Amino acid sequence: MLDFLFGLFSYDLAIDLGTSNTLVLVRGKGIAVREPSVVARHKKTKKILSIGGEAKKMLGKTPEMIEAFRPLKDGVIADFDATSEMLSYFIQKVHQGPKEGRFFLPKIARPKVVIGIPSGVTEVERRAVWEAALSAGAREAYLIEEPMAAAIGAGLPIEEPKGSFIVDMGGGTTEMAIISLGGIVISKCLRVAGDEMDEAISHFLRLKHSLLVGLPTAEEVKIQIGNSILPKEEKQTVVRGRDLETGLPKSVRVGGAEVREALSPIVNQIVEAIKELIEETPPELIGDIMEQGLTLAGGGAKLTGIDKRMAQETKMPVWIAEQPMETVVRGCARVLENRELLEKVRVTGGLR
Repeated sequence: MLDFLFGLFSYDLAIDLGTSNTLVLVRGKGIAVREPSVVARHKKTKKILSIGGEAKKMLGKTPEMIEAFRPLKDGVIADFDATSEMLSYFIQKVHQGPKEGRFFLPKIARPKVVIGIPSGVTEVERRAVWEAALSAGAREAYLIEEPMAAAIGAGLPIEEPKGSFIVDMGGGTTEMAIISLGGIVISKCLRVAGDEMDEAISHFLRLKHSLLVGLPTAEEVKIQIGNSILPKEEKQTVVRGRDLETGLPKSVRVGGAEVREALSPIVNQIVEAIKELIEETPPELIGDIMEQGLTLAGGGAKLTGIDKRMAQETKMPVWIAEQPMETVVRGCARVLENRELLEKVRVTGGLR
């Protein structure tokens, strides 16, 4: 009865709690929050000063008494209190709504939530996410593995007796799994993804151009001219940072070929992990995968030419999911609407 009442006055939410970005989808309404997973707080008092986009603007620019950071690292919680505060902020933001006026009662922030988590996390890490959601105000919290959520969000036939291959390239982890009959047959969680690409670009600029740049700048370079295969037209961009030799400001024009060279070791690691997973796949599922191909999801799928590179290396069709950054949250939303599917795919180990 109490659950029914809360359901009337609270939104049910699907949450993609990512290392780089957090997406919150309101059941029946669509995506309401799309914010960076960044928190800014006072070091001494631990008071939260800003969350999301405003906090991201502070990265690398804060005075001594303020810290701006990501509370998640490699897909798991690195700072429990900050993650709980961030989740609570996003949940409250959804329930306040931009247009709720004086003639309407505000929504009560006691939602039922489904959250995507990396497939390779430990029981302790799973429980940390679950407890963070409950402490943020959720009345019920369910966890599902990100590759399963991505496959559901991409519209793959996960409940049929045929193999579906999903690769979700996020900010902190690259998740890959073979799915059949509503379950994960075999999976791999590689803690190499978008963040490592940013670090690789930053390291490359430091070695080749003696230019020191922060990770936000490296991320911008990746978004603007990042690629993994020779494109038809090479792009260039101007990167500004500090000259390591003189200590003075310096601008350098960087080309797509240089960024491709910087990203190559990271892309190679991901490709090799995909090959290893294929080698371990039961032979009866290989035929299905060859026919259906490999589905790419996550922000990493937007890297220019990544699908063509993987198709060359794996000798199978590769296609990018529609709106790849939203596949996990949309998969969580579909599970939220289907109780039978939720019971089938949710993670239960170590949780009530």
